[in-house]
Amino acid sequence: MSIQPPTFRIATPQQLAQALRQARSTTLARFDCFAAEGMAQAGQVPQLRIVNPPLWELGHVAWVAEWFILRNASSSHPADAHGNCLLTRGDDWFDAALVPHAQRWPLDLPSPGALKTYCHEVLDRVLDKLMREPDEHALLYPYRLALAHEDLHGEAMLASLQALGLPVPEAATPLRYSGYAPSEIGFPGGSITIGSAPGSGFVFDNELASHVCRVAPFRIDSTLVSNAQFADFVDDGGYDQRQFWSPAGAAWLMRQERSAPRYWQRDGAQWRCMRFGRLTTLAGAEPVRHLNLYEAQAYCAWAGRRLPTEIEWEYAARSGHPAFRWGQLWEWTASPFEPYAGFLPGPDRAYSAPCFTSHQVLRGASFATPQRLHAAQFRFFHLPERDDLFAGLRTCAWPG
Repeated sequence: MSIQPPTFRIATPQQLAQALRQARSTTLARFDCFAAEGMAQAGQVPQLRIVNPPLWELGHVAWVAEWFILRNASSSHPADAHGNCLLTRGDDWFDAALVPHAQRWPLDLPSPGALKTYCHEVLDRVLDKLMREPDEHALLYPYRLALAHEDLHGEAMLASLQALGLPVPEAATPLRYSGYAPSEIGFPGGSITIGSAPGSGFVFDNELASHVCRVAPFRIDSTLVSNAQFADFVDDGGYDQRQFWSPAGAAWLMRQERSAPRYWQRDGAQWRCMRFGRLTTLAGAEPVRHLNLYEAQAYCAWAGRRLPTEIEWEYAARSGHPAFRWGQLWEWTASPFEPYAGFLPGPDRAYSAPCFTSHQVLRGASFATPQRLHAAQFRFFHLPERDDLFAGLRTCAWPG
């Protein structure tokens, strides 16, 4: 599978306008999925760490676009925006830095209809302003930032629908995975330039600064670990054997009393899984998903393998090797999320810096990630215990 250059990073104003319309349409459609099941309001949604109140999320994505584009904010700091929000209390409601996750449930938010009107008004004003912008990177940066932010929230909303067992329209459900014969690819190693250089289009702050890394020879799976492969680990008592689990993983496992991946259910001799509220037979050839870092590490230990570092993963992805396929699922790596040398926070100060060292890097993309976000250098990151993500793994051989 060949991944084309991510157009949102170098998109023209016309291309950005189309993408912004598409992203907003996705946001509204996924909000309507919650609303159709009586879960639009915060009080109707369980207060889970892995879920945002849908009504808050709807307002938040529009507020971020207004903040950086219409109010010309130079950063996410409250003092760096110009003018007032279109909603009287919008800054108090939707600034994620000021409203911690647990405080988003009791907010007295406007009605769904009022927030949809806000979403439409913000988008109309954004597009009107965009059509008057020259095709210059610095001027288009806020639009690309708002687009990436909304795309990532769109994927998070789909993961929330899965976590809550809610149905989604057929068009939003993933296509069945076309499996490829698994194999192992050997790479000779060498030098690789990691990160993005200024002026090369839109970059996330954690991709800076560009630097050269030395990569030792390594061997890596061409495809992701499948459900059938992971089921072998489960059936072999992998969740009961302490030697496969890191200390942090064992502590997590004790708290969860987990004996199989999230959403798996045993049905006689076979496994079934919940997919958006429907119990289906687990497809053995599909990549295993909804694993956290600890489960991925335990599988590797059982299989006598290891996770790739994020540098190895990027080396393989950028090699052009026709057998290295990615983009079906986010993939856990062995690398903690840390800044590259020379890191400086971008306009969204809450994006990367607060997550360094506590989070782990994932690479690739999932079926829920818009194609425009696919990029070999993109660094996704989450807490190690997150198993609601559309994430799996591939393995590497140990040296020697």
